[in-house]
Amino acid sequence: MVLWLALLPAGLGALLTTPCLSQTPPSATGGELVIGTKVAPPFAMKDENGHWSGISIELWQHLADRLKWNYRFVEADTVPALLDGVKAGKFDAAISAISITAEREQTLDFTTSYFYAGTGVAVQADRISNWMPVIRSLTSWSFVQAALTLLGLAVGAGILIWLFERKANDGFSGGAVRGLSSGVWWSTHTMTQRAAGGIVPMTLPGRIIAMIWMVTSVIAIAVFTAGITSTLTTKRLHGMVNSVADLSSIKVGVPAGTSSETGLSRLRIVHSLWPSPQDGLNALRAGKIDALVYDRPLLAWVIRQQGLSSVDLTDLMLEPQRYAIALRANSPLRKRLNVAMLEVVESDWWRDTLFRYLGTTR
Repeated sequence: MVLWLALLPAGLGALLTTPCLSQTPPSATGGELVIGTKVAPPFAMKDENGHWSGISIELWQHLADRLKWNYRFVEADTVPALLDGVKAGKFDAAISAISITAEREQTLDFTTSYFYAGTGVAVQADRISNWMPVIRSLTSWSFVQAALTLLGLAVGAGILIWLFERKANDGFSGGAVRGLSSGVWWSTHTMTQRAAGGIVPMTLPGRIIAMIWMVTSVIAIAVFTAGITSTLTTKRLHGMVNSVADLSSIKVGVPAGTSSETGLSRLRIVHSLWPSPQDGLNALRAGKIDALVYDRPLLAWVIRQQGLSSVDLTDLMLEPQRYAIALRANSPLRKRLNVAMLEVVESDWWRDTLFRYLGTTR
């Protein structure tokens, strides 16, 4: 009994001082975290000397410094290889331009998001090849409807003016066919703000109708012109892609193994796969595909850095993307990373870093 009482304090002390290895990162025990990454400018870039830089890389370096963790970067070729490496225990964490998806969340854990982006669409900026969408716009049912509406208004105004002027105005006399044609001719000329061959309404009702038609026609022409100009300008700038529906009628490419590929499959858009974003851009420039779908900030970076004047990034955003650090399920790193992440992304350092890489547009 005395011996048991003597050993009890020692046993309790051992329990209290023994570290819980499941909650301790490797660096805390003298180890080194292995961080998987892959080239994804401007989030992860590697120079000829093997040095890493980029938004995600600098973020990890900043987090590791705050948490006093030792680490080393190990490169993977694709995002699926990164995620598989995390699941298999090859990497303690993975960071690059990794988006959170429901499918990935089933087998992995993610930190809180540090960047919000969207899926962008790159198209050829060749203005000559973009005339076909313009022609299609001019022959579309929407354009025909607008033109028929204007014509219908002109015919209606012509009939009204003829009804009131046919007995008092020689310009609208000569039978129903001739009078109606003169009325429609007058309303059409008035709509275009031109004189109708000297035909002037003589009766009071006719002049009232004429004034109403003049105001109405000016508004109608202005609305029609604005709508057509906007449509043609959009088609001219962005070619064949202005909505998700447009992607179904053209040849679409996407980097293999990315969340962009998953998004296109979910939208049931037929697409071809390319090994990398650069291969996809090369295919776009060569005319093998009509549009390349990928994370918008990555596309914008490549286009800007390479000075690709033949490629244009449209305003279309398919799906929101949230970038985060990938971890093994129930990783002991997650809690500490999340706390540090929230502190970092709210800091001036983070805003300065984003501005340095992305400028004012993101």
